Amino acid sequence: MSDNLVADWIRRAPKAVLHDHLDGGLRPATIIELARERGYRGLPTEDPAELAVWFRDAANSGSLERYLETFAHTCAVMQTRDALFRVAAECAEDLAEDGVVYAEVRYAPEQHLEAGLTLDEVVEAVNAGFREGERRAGGRITVRALLTGMRHTDRSKEIAELTVEHRDAGVAGFDIAGGEIGNPPARHLAAFQYLKQHNCHFTIHAGEAVGAESIHEAVQVCGAERIGHGVRITDDIVVHEDGTARLGHLASYIRDNRIALEVCPTSNLQTGAAKDYDSHPIDLLRRLHFRVTLNTDNRLVSGTTMSQEFQHMVDAFGYGPEVFEEFTVAAVEAAFLPLPERRRLIDEVVRPGYRSLA
Repeated sequence: MSDNLVADWIRRAPKAVLHDHLDGGLRPATIIELARERGYRGLPTEDPAELAVWFRDAANSGSLERYLETFAHTCAVMQTRDALFRVAAECAEDLAEDGVVYAEVRYAPEQHLEAGLTLDEVVEAVNAGFREGERRAGGRITVRALLTGMRHTDRSKEIAELTVEHRDAGVAGFDIAGGEIGNPPARHLAAFQYLKQHNCHFTIHAGEAVGAESIHEAVQVCGAERIGHGVRITDDIVVHEDGTARLGHLASYIRDNRIALEVCPTSNLQTGAAKDYDSHPIDLLRRLHFRVTLNTDNRLVSGTTMSQEFQHMVDAFGYGPEVFEEFTVAAVEAAFLPLPERRRLIDEVVRPGYRSLA
């Protein structure tokens, strides 16, 4: 198949993303305009193309901590209702333009309070922006929010309460994010217990900068339904010279209980969780029948889109549409949506969309 034909079916393929950060996916031109409006002078450049390159270069450090520093600039310009509304609407538009039919986009409300907004006002502004973006996209995409608590602060219980309060208005669930080292998930156990008591969904960043013990704590101590990244589950897998593999008890538990891994290949390369695309563990995990989903993490910071992530997997492993249909169906099955909505997306959008590629 020619490169042009591959690029065409990738563009047209229905996609679902479960791990995409709102503050990591802004349009460079939007950052510059919002910075001018707010009087923020910290940007390294005011040229949109140069700014996009700066973010990618800053992220290509091999360090999760250095990678996270880039968000100081995006969060700085996301401090008013209008700015949050605009960023959220453009996010939905951009994802839809890339063929994404379902997205869960996460952000930390506590990082958007500098101009006087309340936590509720932040959530309301973002939800309104997502609805506007869905409208502009002509209904081609459904977007839900995940509210994120930061690992290094003490507001996770408060954000969990906020999640429950807004879950019938576009918020699908909860997450914790930020530097893993020194900030284990169990530090936020009160938040996870509150969510479970209120029958509310949550995922946890784990197994990126810290090994399988982080995943164990997220699942067995905290009760995570999905794992953000999770690629270090390979620490509990032994691959023999003949290609066969032996799974440890944790890896077997994750696989057998269909706990979804929100895998973000390009981001993993940038933070040092993987060496290159060709050796990325996503292929091993797929062959071992883990519930693997493919994600962007941060479209601006990682310089990627879902279509580009598809292309990287085609180049590295020769995947065709049937494999990406697997990834997409797995993502929708693991989505924090009611079962009838998941079934509708799979039966009426995803399956027919992939059949049309044949």
